[in-house]
Amino acid sequence: MTEHLGAAPRMRLGTFLGVPQAASATAGQIAVIGLPFDCGTNATRIGSRQGPASFRAMSSEVRPFYPPLADVDPRAGGRVVDLGDVDVVASDLGPSMAAMEAAISDVVQADAVPLCVGGDGTVTLPVLRALAKRYPELVLIHIDAHTDAYPGEELNTGTTFTLAAQEGLVDTKRSFHIGARGTMLVGGAYDHTRALGYRLIPGEEVRRRGPEAIAAEVREVVGTRPVHLSFDMDYFDPSAAPGVATPTWGGPPVAEVFDLLHGLKGLDLVGVDINTLSPPHDVQGMSAMLAGHVAVIALHLVQLGQAEHRLNAGHR
Repeated sequence: MTEHLGAAPRMRLGTFLGVPQAASATAGQIAVIGLPFDCGTNATRIGSRQGPASFRAMSSEVRPFYPPLADVDPRAGGRVVDLGDVDVVASDLGPSMAAMEAAISDVVQADAVPLCVGGDGTVTLPVLRALAKRYPELVLIHIDAHTDAYPGEELNTGTTFTLAAQEGLVDTKRSFHIGARGTMLVGGAYDHTRALGYRLIPGEEVRRRGPEAIAAEVREVVGTRPVHLSFDMDYFDPSAAPGVATPTWGGPPVAEVFDLLHGLKGLDLVGVDINTLSPPHDVQGMSAMLAGHVAVIALHLVQLGQAEHRLNAGHR
């Protein structure tokens, strides 16, 4: 017999977790925004432009309550809305970057928090450009199997955080790249990332020290600064998330990824993006469903951080 613990709100089809559709966000809300863009330059795995649609569709298999962080519904009181997808043309880089930045800027200037779903790794740059205008002390937590901070002046999936550093969008000395591992196309990638000022914690170090210790270091360094969390789905091992743009073997078990995310509780998250979901390479939507789980964790982290920082502000 199924035990009913109360009437759950009916799910709306077509939005993430059935939250209301909206044309804009208001102060304190979390706004889900689809960024259906990829550069179209990967030799074999084009498809991240389809990520937001699959993410929303598979969210019907995800539940909102998450007792490991907070046994509450983060959607309560209309605190989460879905703004749909930004109107972009995949592979049309310049106009698409401008459109994404403008859409996210509207959310940020309304004092709402964007929760963006990509899209390949380039979509983080317009998110950071929008956030940096509102938060001059912004720091970055980038969880990924790759640093995406390789040498180069033109924007592509490998130079996103090189350009972010060069444009001064984040305080690199307090920003982290966590989990880099595996084979690479070019040499010197780690050295270049560190030369830009970022704190790099490779995947081997995460394994050795454990996710709780890594999260504790992040909290100590970041403190009360505003934070953007960029989560690349290829941080998961491909055995758990095959539907990604650049699958990279040797990733952590899913539970350890969740432990790392749980350890970010209390940070002032002012933006989140989840990227590189590639539905054409997924298996029964399992990667998209996993991305939805990451998003639920993010919803709780954002709201817990908002509550803590409001409390601290009230004591000053």
